[in-house]
Amino acid sequence: MPTANPTLQRLLDKWPGKKYFGIYRFLPLFFVLGAALEFSMINWHFGETNFYRTFKRRKAHEIAESTLNQGNSVV
Repeated sequence: MPTANPTLQRLLDKWPGKKYFGIYRFLPLFFVLGAALEFSMINWHFGETNFYRTFKRRKAHEIAESTLNQGNSVV
């Protein structure tokens, strides 16, 4: 079994709330990281597109294709 990195172990031990919250003391950190990821997906543009424009365009194509396929199967 690999041994833990002493520097990482020391850093994790210094994180507050170990006695009361245990492993759950890291939840606020993950919440903030998730919010930062969501913010970047909304606001960072690569050229003229970002994640949500690409997602909406793909969903619109899927809806149009399913509507066309339903129309062909009815006839």
